[in-house]
Amino acid sequence: MAGNRRVLFPNSAGGLPPAEVTLAEALKARAYTTAHIGKWHLGIHAGSRPQDQGFESTFGLPYSNDMDARPGITAKDRFSAHPPADGWNVVLQRNGEVIERPADQTTLTKRYTGEALRVITAAKDKPFFIYLAHSMPHTPLFASPAFKGKSPRGIYGDVIEEIDWSTGEILAALRRAGLAENTFVFFTSDNGPWLTEGAQGGSAGPLREGKGSTWEGGMRVPGIAWMPGRVRPAVTSEPASSLDLYPTALALAGAPTPTGLALDGLDLLPLLVGQRALPERPYFFYRGTELFACRLGEWKAHFRTQSGYGQPQPDVHTTPLLFRLPHDPSEKYDVAATHADVLTRIASAVTAHRATIVPIEPQLK
Repeated sequence: MAGNRRVLFPNSAGGLPPAEVTLAEALKARAYTTAHIGKWHLGIHAGSRPQDQGFESTFGLPYSNDMDARPGITAKDRFSAHPPADGWNVVLQRNGEVIERPADQTTLTKRYTGEALRVITAAKDKPFFIYLAHSMPHTPLFASPAFKGKSPRGIYGDVIEEIDWSTGEILAALRRAGLAENTFVFFTSDNGPWLTEGAQGGSAGPLREGKGSTWEGGMRVPGIAWMPGRVRPAVTSEPASSLDLYPTALALAGAPTPTGLALDGLDLLPLLVGQRALPERPYFFYRGTELFACRLGEWKAHFRTQSGYGQPQPDVHTTPLLFRLPHDPSEKYDVAATHADVLTRIASAVTAHRATIVPIEPQLK
Protein backbone atom coordinates (compact mmCIF):
# COMPACT_ATOMS: atom_id res chain seq x y z
CA MET A 1 0.00 0.00 0.00
CA ALA A 2 2.50 2.55 -1.22
CA GLY A 3 2.42 4.93 -4.14
CA ASN A 4 2.21 8.54 -5.23
CA ARG A 5 -0.19 9.39 -2.40
CA ARG A 6 0.24 8.41 1.22
CA VAL A 7 -3.26 7.00 1.79
CA LEU A 8 -6.32 6.03 -0.22
CA PHE A 9 -8.72 8.85 -1.10
CA PRO A 10 -12.37 8.69 -2.18
CA ASN A 11 -11.22 9.04 -5.82
CA SER A 12 -8.47 6.43 -5.55
CA ALA A 13 -8.66 3.60 -8.07
CA GLY A 14 -6.76 1.12 -5.89
CA GLY A 15 -7.37 -0.80 -2.69
CA LEU A 16 -6.43 -3.94 -0.81
CA PRO A 17 -5.91 -6.52 -3.59
CA PRO A 18 -8.47 -9.34 -3.58
CA ALA A 19 -5.64 -11.90 -3.65
CA GLU A 20 -4.49 -10.84 -0.17
CA VAL A 21 -5.64 -13.25 2.56
CA THR A 22 -6.85 -11.18 5.49
CA LEU A 23 -7.02 -12.35 9.08
CA ALA A 24 -10.81 -12.28 8.74
CA GLU A 25 -10.63 -14.71 5.82
CA ALA A 26 -8.25 -17.01 7.69
CA LEU A 27 -10.51 -17.11 10.76
CA LYS A 28 -13.73 -17.37 8.77
CA ALA A 29 -12.32 -20.60 7.35
CA ARG A 30 -12.26 -21.85 10.97
CA ALA A 31 -15.99 -21.07 11.41
CA TYR A 32 -15.43 -17.73 13.12
CA THR A 33 -18.05 -14.99 12.91
CA THR A 34 -16.19 -11.98 11.53
CA ALA A 35 -17.17 -8.33 11.95
CA HIS A 36 -15.57 -5.05 10.92
CA ILE A 37 -16.56 -1.92 12.85
CA GLY A 38 -15.35 1.66 12.31
CA LYS A 39 -12.86 3.00 9.82
CA TRP A 40 -11.92 0.77 6.86
CA HIS A 41 -9.69 2.81 4.54
CA LEU A 42 -8.51 -0.15 2.47
CA GLY A 43 -10.57 0.51 -0.64
CA ILE A 44 -14.14 1.20 -1.71
CA HIS A 45 -14.20 -0.83 -4.94
CA ALA A 46 -15.35 -4.41 -5.47
CA GLY A 47 -12.71 -6.78 -4.17
CA SER A 48 -11.31 -4.37 -1.61
CA ARG A 49 -14.33 -3.77 0.63
CA PRO A 50 -14.76 -5.44 4.04
CA GLN A 51 -17.46 -7.79 2.77
CA ASP A 52 -15.08 -8.85 -0.03
CA GLN A 53 -12.20 -9.45 2.39
CA GLY A 54 -13.72 -11.94 4.81
CA PHE A 55 -16.00 -9.85 7.01
CA GLU A 56 -19.55 -11.15 7.35
CA SER A 57 -20.74 -7.80 8.67
CA THR A 58 -19.40 -4.26 8.43
CA PHE A 59 -20.50 -1.01 10.05
CA GLY A 60 -18.60 2.23 9.77
CA LEU A 61 -16.87 4.74 7.50
CA PRO A 62 -15.17 3.71 4.25
CA TYR A 63 -12.18 5.98 4.95
CA SER A 64 -10.91 8.71 7.29
CA ASN A 65 -13.46 10.99 8.92
CA ASP A 66 -11.83 14.11 7.40
CA MET A 67 -12.53 13.09 3.81
CA ASP A 68 -15.42 14.28 1.64
CA ALA A 69 -14.94 17.77 3.06
CA ARG A 70 -17.62 20.26 2.07
CA PRO A 71 -16.59 23.31 -0.04
CA GLY A 72 -14.90 25.94 2.05
CA ILE A 73 -13.69 23.58 4.79
CA THR A 74 -10.03 24.24 5.62
CA ALA A 75 -7.28 22.44 7.49
CA LYS A 76 -7.88 24.89 10.34
CA ASP A 77 -11.48 23.70 10.56
CA ARG A 78 -10.27 20.12 10.76
CA PHE A 79 -8.15 20.63 13.86
CA SER A 80 -10.37 23.22 15.49
CA ALA A 81 -11.49 22.58 19.06
CA HIS A 82 -15.01 23.06 17.70
CA PRO A 83 -15.05 21.65 14.14
CA PRO A 84 -18.23 22.25 12.12
CA ALA A 85 -20.59 19.31 12.57
CA ASP A 86 -21.63 19.45 8.90
CA GLY A 87 -18.12 20.00 7.55
CA TRP A 88 -17.54 16.51 6.17
CA ASN A 89 -19.98 14.62 3.98
CA VAL A 90 -18.51 11.23 4.88
CA VAL A 91 -20.88 8.30 4.63
CA LEU A 92 -21.85 5.80 7.35
CA GLN A 93 -22.53 2.35 5.91
CA ARG A 94 -23.80 -1.01 7.07
CA ASN A 95 -22.84 -3.97 4.89
CA GLY A 96 -22.18 -1.64 1.96
CA GLU A 97 -25.51 0.19 2.21
CA VAL A 98 -25.65 3.90 3.07
CA ILE A 99 -27.50 4.50 6.32
CA GLU A 100 -26.45 8.10 7.00
CA ARG A 101 -24.79 10.91 5.06
CA PRO A 102 -23.22 12.92 6.43
CA ALA A 103 -22.46 10.69 9.38
CA ASP A 104 -23.21 12.28 12.74
CA GLN A 105 -19.65 12.09 14.03
CA THR A 106 -20.65 12.98 17.60
CA THR A 107 -22.31 9.55 17.79
CA LEU A 108 -19.66 7.38 16.09
CA THR A 109 -17.78 6.10 19.14
CA LYS A 110 -21.04 5.27 20.93
CA ARG A 111 -22.54 3.55 17.88
CA TYR A 112 -19.38 1.58 17.16
CA THR A 113 -19.46 0.37 20.75
CA GLY A 114 -23.09 -0.66 20.45
CA GLU A 115 -22.30 -2.61 17.30
CA ALA A 116 -19.46 -4.45 19.05
CA LEU A 117 -21.81 -5.40 21.90
CA ARG A 118 -24.38 -6.61 19.38
CA VAL A 119 -21.84 -8.88 17.69
CA ILE A 120 -20.64 -10.29 21.02
CA THR A 121 -24.20 -11.02 22.12
CA ALA A 122 -25.20 -12.59 18.81
CA ALA A 123 -22.07 -14.72 18.42
CA LYS A 124 -21.26 -15.61 22.01
CA ASP A 125 -21.91 -19.33 21.48
CA LYS A 126 -19.40 -19.60 18.64
CA PRO A 127 -15.96 -18.14 17.99
CA PHE A 128 -15.88 -14.56 16.72
CA PHE A 129 -13.41 -11.99 15.46
CA ILE A 130 -14.11 -8.27 15.74
CA TYR A 131 -11.90 -5.65 14.10
CA LEU A 132 -12.88 -2.33 15.72
CA ALA A 133 -11.06 0.68 14.27
CA HIS A 134 -12.23 3.87 15.96
CA SER A 135 -12.47 6.85 13.59
CA MET A 136 -11.02 9.18 16.22
CA PRO A 137 -8.73 10.62 17.61
CA HIS A 138 -8.05 11.29 13.94
CA THR A 139 -9.20 14.85 13.34
CA PRO A 140 -11.80 16.34 13.19
CA LEU A 141 -12.63 15.43 16.78
CA PHE A 142 -16.17 14.91 18.01
CA ALA A 143 -17.51 13.53 21.28
CA SER A 144 -21.01 12.64 22.38
CA PRO A 145 -22.88 14.95 24.80
CA ALA A 146 -22.05 12.58 27.67
CA PHE A 147 -18.33 13.28 27.23
CA LYS A 148 -18.00 16.64 25.47
CA GLY A 149 -16.48 19.28 27.72
CA LYS A 150 -15.69 16.84 30.51
CA SER A 151 -11.91 16.49 30.14
CA PRO A 152 -9.35 19.11 31.21
CA ARG A 153 -7.48 18.20 28.00
CA GLY A 154 -10.25 19.69 25.85
CA ILE A 155 -11.91 17.92 22.94
CA TYR A 156 -8.92 15.60 22.48
CA GLY A 157 -9.28 14.43 26.07
CA ASP A 158 -13.05 14.09 25.65
CA VAL A 159 -12.52 11.78 22.67
CA ILE A 160 -9.94 9.66 24.51
CA GLU A 161 -12.19 9.35 27.56
CA GLU A 162 -15.06 8.17 25.36
CA ILE A 163 -12.83 5.55 23.73
CA ASP A 164 -11.77 4.50 27.23
CA TRP A 165 -15.47 4.14 28.14
CA SER A 166 -16.04 2.16 24.94
CA THR A 167 -13.26 -0.29 25.80
CA GLY A 168 -14.65 -0.74 29.29
CA GLU A 169 -18.12 -1.50 27.91
CA ILE A 170 -16.73 -4.16 25.59
CA LEU A 171 -14.66 -5.84 28.32
CA ALA A 172 -17.67 -5.76 30.66
CA ALA A 173 -19.82 -7.41 27.96
CA LEU A 174 -17.25 -10.19 27.59
CA ARG A 175 -17.30 -10.75 31.35
CA ARG A 176 -21.10 -10.84 31.47
CA ALA A 177 -21.15 -13.39 28.68
CA GLY A 178 -18.60 -15.57 30.48
CA LEU A 179 -16.12 -15.09 27.65
CA ALA A 180 -13.37 -13.05 29.30
CA GLU A 181 -11.00 -15.97 29.88
CA ASN A 182 -11.49 -17.24 26.33
CA THR A 183 -11.27 -13.98 24.39
CA PHE A 184 -8.07 -12.22 23.35
CA VAL A 185 -8.34 -8.42 23.21
CA PHE A 186 -5.56 -6.24 21.84
CA PHE A 187 -5.71 -2.43 21.97
CA THR A 188 -3.26 -0.28 20.03
CA SER A 189 -2.95 2.68 17.66
CA ASP A 190 -1.89 2.95 14.04
CA ASN A 191 0.68 5.75 14.38
CA GLY A 192 1.95 8.54 16.56
CA PRO A 193 0.49 12.04 16.99
CA TRP A 194 -0.43 14.26 14.05
CA LEU A 195 1.73 17.18 15.09
CA THR A 196 0.44 19.60 12.43
CA GLU A 197 -2.99 19.39 14.14
CA GLY A 198 -1.73 21.20 17.22
CA ALA A 199 -3.45 20.37 20.50
CA GLN A 200 -5.93 18.11 18.69
CA GLY A 201 -3.18 15.93 17.22
CA GLY A 202 -1.96 14.27 20.40
CA SER A 203 1.49 14.03 21.94
CA ALA A 204 4.40 11.61 21.72
CA GLY A 205 5.83 12.75 25.02
CA PRO A 206 9.65 12.51 24.92
CA LEU A 207 9.70 10.65 21.60
CA ARG A 208 10.94 12.47 18.51
CA GLU A 209 8.57 13.72 15.79
CA GLY A 210 5.15 12.22 15.01
CA LYS A 211 2.79 10.71 12.46
CA GLY A 212 4.16 10.41 8.94
CA SER A 213 7.78 10.07 10.06
CA THR A 214 9.90 7.04 10.86
CA TRP A 215 11.26 8.60 14.03
CA GLU A 216 10.06 6.89 17.22
CA GLY A 217 7.33 9.50 17.73
CA GLY A 218 5.76 8.46 14.45
CA MET A 219 6.04 4.71 14.84
CA ARG A 220 6.14 3.71 18.51
CA VAL A 221 2.68 3.31 20.04
CA PRO A 222 1.34 1.52 23.13
CA GLY A 223 0.01 -2.01 22.88
CA ILE A 224 -2.25 -3.54 25.54
CA ALA A 225 -3.12 -7.24 25.58
CA TRP A 226 -5.98 -8.62 27.73
CA MET A 227 -7.03 -12.20 28.36
CA PRO A 228 -7.63 -12.85 32.08
CA GLY A 229 -6.03 -16.02 33.33
CA ARG A 230 -3.78 -16.37 30.33
CA VAL A 231 -2.07 -13.06 29.52
CA ARG A 232 0.27 -12.39 32.43
CA PRO A 233 -0.17 -8.95 34.07
CA ALA A 234 3.07 -7.13 33.32
CA VAL A 235 4.65 -4.15 31.63
CA THR A 236 7.34 -4.78 29.05
CA SER A 237 9.49 -2.69 26.74
CA GLU A 238 10.03 -5.71 24.50
CA PRO A 239 9.42 -4.46 20.94
CA ALA A 240 6.63 -6.00 18.90
CA SER A 241 4.70 -5.04 15.79
CA SER A 242 1.12 -4.88 14.58
CA LEU A 243 2.29 -7.46 12.05
CA ASP A 244 2.50 -9.90 14.98
CA LEU A 245 -1.26 -9.84 15.59
CA TYR A 246 -2.03 -12.03 12.56
CA PRO A 247 0.14 -15.02 13.59
CA THR A 248 -0.86 -14.53 17.24
CA ALA A 249 -4.55 -14.78 16.35
CA LEU A 250 -3.93 -17.83 14.18
CA ALA A 251 -2.12 -19.54 17.07
CA LEU A 252 -4.96 -18.80 19.48
CA ALA A 253 -7.52 -20.12 17.00
CA GLY A 254 -5.50 -23.22 16.18
CA ALA A 255 -5.59 -22.13 12.56
CA PRO A 256 -2.87 -22.87 10.02
CA THR A 257 -1.12 -20.17 8.07
CA PRO A 258 -3.02 -19.85 4.77
CA THR A 259 -1.36 -21.75 1.95
CA GLY A 260 1.23 -19.73 0.09
CA LEU A 261 1.17 -16.87 2.62
CA ALA A 262 4.40 -15.56 4.12
CA LEU A 263 3.77 -13.72 7.40
CA ASP A 264 6.18 -11.03 8.56
CA GLY A 265 5.16 -11.24 12.23
CA LEU A 266 5.66 -13.66 15.12
CA ASP A 267 3.28 -15.28 17.59
CA LEU A 268 3.30 -13.03 20.69
CA LEU A 269 1.80 -15.61 23.06
CA PRO A 270 5.11 -16.83 24.55
CA LEU A 271 5.87 -13.25 25.59
CA LEU A 272 2.33 -12.44 26.74
CA VAL A 273 1.92 -15.52 28.92
CA GLY A 274 5.36 -15.07 30.46
CA GLN A 275 7.03 -18.14 29.03
CA ARG A 276 9.93 -16.44 27.27
CA ALA A 277 11.06 -13.28 25.51
CA LEU A 278 10.76 -12.98 21.76
CA PRO A 279 13.86 -13.70 19.68
CA GLU A 280 15.80 -10.69 18.48
CA ARG A 281 14.68 -9.72 14.99
CA PRO A 282 14.93 -6.67 12.74
CA TYR A 283 12.09 -4.16 12.28
CA PHE A 284 11.96 -2.21 9.03
CA PHE A 285 10.59 1.32 8.83
CA TYR A 286 9.31 2.40 5.43
CA ARG A 287 8.10 5.68 4.02
CA GLY A 288 6.35 4.86 0.77
CA THR A 289 8.55 2.38 -1.04
CA GLU A 290 11.78 3.62 0.55
CA LEU A 291 13.39 1.93 3.54
CA PHE A 292 14.18 4.74 5.98
CA ALA A 293 15.29 2.90 9.11
CA CYS A 294 15.90 -0.46 10.75
CA ARG A 295 15.78 -1.50 14.39
CA LEU A 296 17.67 -4.51 15.70
CA GLY A 297 17.42 -5.18 19.42
CA GLU A 298 18.07 -1.96 21.29
CA TRP A 299 19.62 -0.26 18.25
CA LYS A 300 17.94 1.77 15.52
CA ALA A 301 19.70 2.98 12.36
CA HIS A 302 18.29 5.73 10.14
CA PHE A 303 19.32 5.73 6.48
CA ARG A 304 17.01 8.61 5.59
CA THR A 305 15.20 11.04 7.89
CA GLN A 306 12.29 13.34 7.20
CA SER A 307 9.69 15.10 9.31
CA GLY A 308 6.17 13.78 9.02
CA TYR A 309 4.95 16.87 7.19
CA GLY A 310 6.51 20.02 5.79
CA GLN A 311 9.92 18.70 4.69
CA PRO A 312 9.81 18.19 0.91
CA GLN A 313 12.81 15.86 0.63
CA PRO A 314 14.48 13.48 3.09
CA ASP A 315 17.98 13.90 4.46
CA VAL A 316 20.06 10.99 3.17
CA HIS A 317 22.75 9.70 5.54
CA THR A 318 25.77 8.11 3.86
CA THR A 319 26.71 6.81 7.28
CA PRO A 320 23.44 5.92 8.98
CA LEU A 321 22.45 7.66 12.19
CA LEU A 322 22.49 5.20 15.08
CA PHE A 323 20.60 5.45 18.36
CA ARG A 324 20.50 3.14 21.39
CA LEU A 325 16.81 3.38 22.18
CA PRO A 326 16.64 2.20 25.81
CA HIS A 327 19.27 4.81 26.69
CA ASP A 328 18.06 7.46 24.23
CA PRO A 329 14.35 7.07 23.36
CA SER A 330 14.28 10.66 22.09
CA GLU A 331 16.86 9.79 19.42
CA LYS A 332 19.08 12.75 20.24
CA TYR A 333 22.55 11.21 20.40
CA ASP A 334 23.99 9.59 17.26
CA VAL A 335 26.51 6.94 18.32
CA ALA A 336 27.32 5.54 14.87
CA ALA A 337 30.97 6.61 15.11
CA THR A 338 31.62 4.25 18.02
CA HIS A 339 29.49 1.27 17.00
CA ALA A 340 30.52 0.25 13.49
CA ASP A 341 29.90 -3.39 14.44
CA VAL A 342 26.22 -2.66 15.09
CA LEU A 343 25.86 -0.92 11.73
CA THR A 344 27.38 -3.98 10.06
CA ARG A 345 24.84 -6.28 11.71
CA ILE A 346 21.98 -4.00 10.69
CA ALA A 347 23.29 -3.77 7.13
CA SER A 348 23.27 -7.58 6.91
CA ALA A 349 19.68 -7.67 8.13
CA VAL A 350 18.67 -5.10 5.52
CA THR A 351 20.38 -7.03 2.73
CA ALA A 352 18.55 -10.22 3.73
CA HIS A 353 15.24 -8.35 3.95
CA ARG A 354 15.59 -6.73 0.53
CA ALA A 355 16.18 -10.13 -1.04
CA THR A 356 12.65 -11.12 0.01
CA ILE A 357 10.85 -8.09 -1.47
CA VAL A 358 8.71 -8.75 -4.53
CA PRO A 359 7.50 -5.57 -6.30
CA ILE A 360 3.74 -5.41 -6.95
CA GLU A 361 1.44 -2.86 -8.53
CA PRO A 362 1.02 0.18 -6.25
CA GLN A 363 -2.49 0.88 -5.00
CA LEU A 364 -2.11 4.46 -3.73
CA LYS A 365 -2.58 6.26 -7.02
